[in-house]
Amino acid sequence: MSENKTEIIVGGIVLAVAVGFLAYAGRVTGFSAAQDEYTLSASFRAADGVSVGTDVRLAGVKVGRVTAMELDPATYRAAATFTVRDGIEVPDDSAAAISSEGLLGGNYVEILPGGSPFYFAPGDRIEFTQGSVSLVSLLMKFVAGEPEETPE
Repeated sequence: MSENKTEIIVGGIVLAVAVGFLAYAGRVTGFSAAQDEYTLSASFRAADGVSVGTDVRLAGVKVGRVTAMELDPATYRAAATFTVRDGIEVPDDSAAAISSEGLLGGNYVEILPGGSPFYFAPGDRIEFTQGSVSLVSLLMKFVAGEPEETPE
């Protein structure tokens, strides 16, 4: 009888810890509550390190996530579809860039707001984009000592 009570108590503790872990994981990943969002899209020359679920940030604050990433066979560019929270109006002259969190961090899509008084509507496409920068190619240029290109 005492073993049965112990098993019930331990099982209850394990269940409570599991529920707590799921709540924490949902809060960290932004999956916990359904928010009203609208979609935007952009096309990048290179989208290294960006996949479905990657953060979309504005001024360093997470405002959405990437919902689709595929190759456009006509242009050979990475076509990204992402969400932005309702209530955050993005000026229609804004740019989208793939930025890095640091040397060891991952990449994210950064929205660089413009100054237009007009805003993107749901489903619009951001035309001004900057793809990801390859850290390996930058290091190779530095090590090889390639001179900087100067305009003529």
